[in-house]
Amino acid sequence: MNLGAGGDASAGNQIDPRPVLIVTGLVQEARIAAGPGMTVICSSSDPQQLRALLTVFDPTTIRGVISFGVAGGLDPTLKSGDVVVATEVLAGDTRWLAGLALNEELIAGVALKRRRVVRGGLAGVEQVVAARACKAALRSETGAAAVDMESHIAAAYAAEAGLPFAALRVISDPATRALPALAMTAIKPNGDIDLRKVLRGVARNPMTLRALVSTGIDFNRALKSLRGCRGFLLGSEGFVTADL
Repeated sequence: MNLGAGGDASAGNQIDPRPVLIVTGLVQEARIAAGPGMTVICSSSDPQQLRALLTVFDPTTIRGVISFGVAGGLDPTLKSGDVVVATEVLAGDTRWLAGLALNEELIAGVALKRRRVVRGGLAGVEQVVAARACKAALRSETGAAAVDMESHIAAAYAAEAGLPFAALRVISDPATRALPALAMTAIKPNGDIDLRKVLRGVARNPMTLRALVSTGIDFNRALKSLRGCRGFLLGSEGFVTADL
C-alpha cells in the first residue's frame, strides 16, 4: 500500500483519497510536513498531550500514520542531519514493526544530496534522554539507532486502528552530545521555543551559552535535512510497502 498523496491509478487500483496522519513533536516539524494529502498533529514534545490528541482523532478519516521529525542519536556513528528510517519502534517490552520502507532509488537520491540514510530501530520514551551516559545505556538496552517521544505512541495508535505505520527521523543531538537542561525546558505548550526563557536562563548561567549554540546548530542542521525529506511523504516519491 502506498501512503503518499499521489499515486498511479493506471494499474486499476482505486486511490484512497483520505489523508495520511503525520505525527510531530515540534511546530517546526509540523510546518515542514504540512501540505496536501497530510493531516498534521503536533504534541509539543508532550507524550500525554499526544495521547490526548489521538484519543479524539477518528482513525477512519486517514489511511496511515507516519512519525516525522527530529530525534536524539543513540548510534554513536550517526551525526546531526543523518536520516533514520525506522524498521521498528521499541518502548519497554513492546515492539512495533514499521510496515513501510523507503525504496532504494529514494535512498540513493538522498545520498547524492549528502544526507546519510540508515534503516534502524527507534526507541520511544516519555522524557527527553539528554545525558550521554543515558543515551549509551538506552542504545545498549534496545539496539535502537535513535530516540524520540512520539514514534511509540504513533505506532501504538496505528496498530490499534489497523493502519499502516512508518517513521522517519533526522538526528538532531547525536549520541556524543548532551542536551543542556535549558534546551529541554524552553518549549512552549504550542511547541514553539520560548526565547525569553532561553535568554533568562543564559543571563543566570552564561556558561550554558556555548552548549546552547552547539545544540542550536545541530537542530538547524536537522531541520534542513528534514526539509529535504519532505518528498518522502509524497506518493510516487515516498513510502512503499516493506517485505515483512
